[in-house]
Amino acid sequence: MDLRLNRVDYIQVGVTSQKTMRLLPPLGKKTTQKVAIADHDGILTCFGIKKGEAVPVFKTLPGQKIARMDLGGAAGTPQEKIFVCSGSQVRGFTKKGKQFLTFEANLTESINAMHVSGADLFVCASYIYNHYCDCKDQDYYLSGDKINDITCLSTENLTHLVPVLACQDRVLRVLQRSELAYDIEVPGPPSVLELYKDKDFSLGEEILYGTTDGKIGLVEIGERSAATKWEIDNDKKKGGILCIDSYDIIGDGVSDILVGRDDGTVEVYGFDSSNEPTLRFEHVLSESVTSIQGGCVGKESYDEVLTATYTGWVTGLTTEPQKAEAGPGDEVRMSKETQSKVEALRAELEQLQVKVLQGREQYQQTSQSSTAVSAVPVFSINDKFTLCQDDASYSLTLEVQTAIDNLLLQSDVPIDLLDVDKNSAVVSFSECDSEQPNGNFLLATYRCQANTTRIELKVRSIEGQYGTLQAYITPRLQPKTCQVRQYQIKPLSLHQRTHSIDQERPMNRLSLVGQFSFAEIHSWVVFCLPEVPEKTPAGESITFYFHNTFLGTQLEATYCKGEGHFKSDNISTISILSDVLSKEATKKKINLNISYEINDDSVSHTLNMIHPKLEYQLLLARKVQLIDALKELQVHEGNADFLIPEYRNILDESANLLEEYKKQPAHLERLYGMITDLFIDKFKFKGQNVKTKVSALLEILDNYDLNSLLDFFNEA
Repeated sequence: MDLRLNRVDYIQVGVTSQKTMRLLPPLGKKTTQKVAIADHDGILTCFGIKKGEAVPVFKTLPGQKIARMDLGGAAGTPQEKIFVCSGSQVRGFTKKGKQFLTFEANLTESINAMHVSGADLFVCASYIYNHYCDCKDQDYYLSGDKINDITCLSTENLTHLVPVLACQDRVLRVLQRSELAYDIEVPGPPSVLELYKDKDFSLGEEILYGTTDGKIGLVEIGERSAATKWEIDNDKKKGGILCIDSYDIIGDGVSDILVGRDDGTVEVYGFDSSNEPTLRFEHVLSESVTSIQGGCVGKESYDEVLTATYTGWVTGLTTEPQKAEAGPGDEVRMSKETQSKVEALRAELEQLQVKVLQGREQYQQTSQSSTAVSAVPVFSINDKFTLCQDDASYSLTLEVQTAIDNLLLQSDVPIDLLDVDKNSAVVSFSECDSEQPNGNFLLATYRCQANTTRIELKVRSIEGQYGTLQAYITPRLQPKTCQVRQYQIKPLSLHQRTHSIDQERPMNRLSLVGQFSFAEIHSWVVFCLPEVPEKTPAGESITFYFHNTFLGTQLEATYCKGEGHFKSDNISTISILSDVLSKEATKKKINLNISYEINDDSVSHTLNMIHPKLEYQLLLARKVQLIDALKELQVHEGNADFLIPEYRNILDESANLLEEYKKQPAHLERLYGMITDLFIDKFKFKGQNVKTKVSALLEILDNYDLNSLLDFFNEA
C-alpha cells in the first residue's frame, strides 16, 4: 500500500441511494470538476469547490425519492447531461440545471436501475428491462430473477448495443434486442456493474462487477460468449459492494479500481506487473458508501476519490497534502485560506448551538401546551439480512440516518447470536418462555454507544425450525419512536442457491403429485427456501439447485403444474421439505400424493461430511477444557518447559482458542442435533420410531468414533 490520500468532507445532502452521485466531465485538462448528487428528498444538487468551500451551481425542488443517476449526451460530445429517475419517471437536466426532458416510462413498479447511452435509454424495474430510443419503446425483456443493475456496451467491435443485466440469481444476463444472448455465472449475487475505462477514458468490452457478498470481478463481453479476466475474493469478510469506478489515481498510466462497500470501506486496487489487481489503499468511513467516482474536485492538478455515503455526506480522499510538519522550535503558519476556514467553522458552530437551544426551548413550550399535536418523526432505515456462505450464519445490518439508541431483537424460533468484532454495542438478554403459545425463543437488547448509525449482528438458525425474527429500532430522536423490521427464517434457511450440483452423490428423492398450479407449488418453495424469486418463473417447469452452507450437502428442486420432484443427499432435508410442503398443501385443502425413494448410502455419506467438523469441534472443546489446568500448572512450576509440546502449544494458543470457542456457541450441540435428526429421519421413512435409542446415540457421540457411529446407524 503505497498510496497516501487525505480525507476532506465537502457537503451533506439527504439520504442517498446507490449510484446517485456523478462527476461532470472536466472543461480542460486537470481543471476541477463539478459534482452532481441526488437524494431521497428528490433534490438534485450540483456544486463545485472553490477555496475548499462547496459552491452550489443549481439545486432542484424536492419531490419523489431519486433512485439512480446517470450522465449522457449525444455520441462524441462530452457526457454532461444529468439524468435521474424517480418512481417510473426519468428526467433530464443540463449542467446549468435547466430541465429538458420528462419521460414517463409507464411501468407498474419503480425504476431501480438505469443507463443512458446517446439517444438510448435503458431502465429496469425489479424483473422488467425496457429499452427506449428517442423515448420510443424498442425492446423488452422479463428476467428470471430481480435485476439489481444494468450497463450497456457500445464499441466499434460490437455490431449493436449490448445491454448487460446484473441479476440476483448470481448471473449476468447479456441481451440481444429482446432476447437473451447468453448468461455469465458469477460467484455471488451481483449488486453493481460498471464499464471499465482505460486511462484515456475510452471504453472497451470489459465490465466490472461487484457482489452483495463482497467479491469483485472483470469480464470481457463478446457477441456470443464472455471471458472472466480476474476475480477478487472477499477473504477478509468485508461488506458487500455498492459502487465501483475505474480511474488512474495512482498515476502509473493504468486505470485503478475504486470500490465502495456497505460497511463503509473505500478501497483502491492497482495492477502489478503481471496485471493482477492488488490492494493499494483502504479507508473506512462510518457508514455505507453509496457512490464512488475518481476525478479532480477540490484543487486543480490534485486527483481524488470522491465518495457519497448513505446519510448524504460527500467526502473526498485527495492526493493533496493536508498536513504541515514542524520540528521543535519551528513555527507553523496557517495560510489565509485555512484561517478563514477555521473562523467560518467557529461562527457556524456558534450559530448551530444557538439554533439547538432555541429549538429545545420551543419544544419544551409546545410539549406543555394543551393544543399542540405530537408528530412522529420519520427516519429511514437501510437494512440487509443475508446468509454468509463462510460460516453458515445470517448477517443482519441496520443503518439509520441518525444515531441509534437501542435495538431489540425478538425471535419466535431458536436462533444463536454470534459475536461480531465490529459491534461495540452492549447486549443484554431477557428470559423467554418458549413453551407458551406465541412464546419467544430470543429477546435481546443492544444498547449502542454514542453516534452509532450502523450496527451489524450475526445469527444462526436451525434448519427445520421456521418463523420470524423482528428488529425494533429506536433512534436518538424526540419524541421517542421505534420502527419494526421483520425477517423470515425459512425451514431450509441455511441453503444457498448454486449453479450446479454433483450428480454422483447418493440421492434421496421426494415426489409430490396433486391438483396444484405452478404458482402454488412455487409459493411453497419460496416459503421453504431462501434466494428463490417471488415471481412465478416463465415457462412450464423450473429447476433450482442449492447447497447447504453448514454441511455442504445439496438439493435439487424441479417442479411444474401438478408435480414436484426434490433430490438431496441429506435425508433430513427431504424430511423437512416433506413436512412443510404437506402442511402448506393442507392449509390450501389440496390433496397430495407423496412418494419417497430413500438411499441408505446417503446416511453414511452425510455422516462422513459431518465427521471433519465434529472432530474439529470436539478437539477444540477438549483443548479449551485443558487451558485452566495448564495455566495453574504453569503458575505453580514457574514456567511451561516441562510440558509436552502439544500442551505447550495449547498454552501459547490459549487466547485464540478461547476466542474461537466464544465465537461459535452451541456449535457442538448443533452437530449433535443434526446427527440425532438424521438418525430419527432415517428410521421415520421406514416407519420405525427410534426416539428411545437417542440416549444411546448421545453416549456414542460423547466417546466419538466415526466407525462406531456408522455401525450404530446400521445396527439400529
